Amino acid sequence: MDFETRTYRKATWRLLPFLFCCYILSYLDRVNVGFAKLQMQTDLGFSDVVYGAGAGIFFIGYFFFEVPSNLLLQRFGARIWIARIMITWGVISSAMMLIHDRMTFFLLRFLLGMAEAGFFPGIIFYLTLWYPRRYRSRMVALFMTAIALSNVIGGPLSGWILSFMSDFHGLRGWQWLFLLEGLPSVLVGALTLRWLDDGPAQARWLDAKEKDLLVQRLQEEEALKKAEGVHSNTLRDAFASSKVWLLCALYFGIIMGLYGFGFWLPQVLKDSFTQEPWKIGLLTMLPWGLAAVSMVAAAQHSDVTGERRWHLSLSCLLAFAGFFGCGAFGASHLTGLFFISIATIGVMCSLATFWAVPTALLSGAAAAAGIAWINSVGNLAGYVGPFAIGLLRDLTHTMSAGFYGLALCSLASALIVLAMTRKKG
Repeated sequence: MDFETRTYRKATWRLLPFLFCCYILSYLDRVNVGFAKLQMQTDLGFSDVVYGAGAGIFFIGYFFFEVPSNLLLQRFGARIWIARIMITWGVISSAMMLIHDRMTFFLLRFLLGMAEAGFFPGIIFYLTLWYPRRYRSRMVALFMTAIALSNVIGGPLSGWILSFMSDFHGLRGWQWLFLLEGLPSVLVGALTLRWLDDGPAQARWLDAKEKDLLVQRLQEEEALKKAEGVHSNTLRDAFASSKVWLLCALYFGIIMGLYGFGFWLPQVLKDSFTQEPWKIGLLTMLPWGLAAVSMVAAAQHSDVTGERRWHLSLSCLLAFAGFFGCGAFGASHLTGLFFISIATIGVMCSLATFWAVPTALLSGAAAAAGIAWINSVGNLAGYVGPFAIGLLRDLTHTMSAGFYGLALCSLASALIVLAMTRKKG
């Protein structure tokens, strides 16, 4: 094994497991409301529209504070700012056990979005401070498998809490769920202050030669970007770029699938398979487990071949096929579980390969702002998707219309990829 490979492996083993753990907690605190709904909706008398609006309002707070948060990360450094984000969201997530009506539900979900704003794009930007583009898709995919694995772990855990801790010490299961799944974020946030460094130059666990190598490779990439005509180094460049806006639309379609479906999956499984929360938790392991393996394989193949266009577009088309199948054939029994798994794999493979595109197009301040802007605009789908599906469920009393809508969004994303990356003759 040569010196460069050893150095990047050392950096990866130091950074990725910890960031992975952080993102598991982040995603779990964001989406555990889907399991809490199984009890909370009945206890508090929420309609599907109220639940969908509350689940999605997280992303309104997220939208308004995403870009400022990512710019503050650049100013204060990743170590301090990521710790601040995690501690704040952990406290608010635990406080959701105090929800007693729809206004407190909406308020705490909005505040949770504010608190978490900047975390994901901040980590994506943070990885650009360590890895050049030839490693980046794989690193992002490894990091983002936390989405899938948080559901593999969080589904059974949430189901168990709902089933076996309900009315323990006078608290309902959904209240214990928010409390027990929020506190670890506070603890890991405090640990961030000791574990992360703001970049290779500050890493005390690297020797001088290893630091020089990592810094040199990043400098070489910046020089290569300039040679290729990538000069987006200012905030204005990021917001004026038509490619950035197309990437926003593309990401919006992907996120519609992720959250429009993810927030409702426990309910879909309850309607189609079983009323037992712990069994619902076990069922969620299958699609998310398959997605975790698939997204790493897709990202690694994309990095090895250097091909992004077809990896991303075909992943979006796979999500389209899965959602369309759920709408056409229903989400019950083995056929439904098959199409649910196909949709989940397609969405997660899309996410795994997507972030290699904007990080290759932008640099400097434009990278921090552009990544945050794409993420914040795209994540508005996290509000639109759950709310739209809740409204459609109230109107039609089925999930079919919602599935067809998610299929169209995935198809639109695939077409945007093909249009913006076509070769000019």
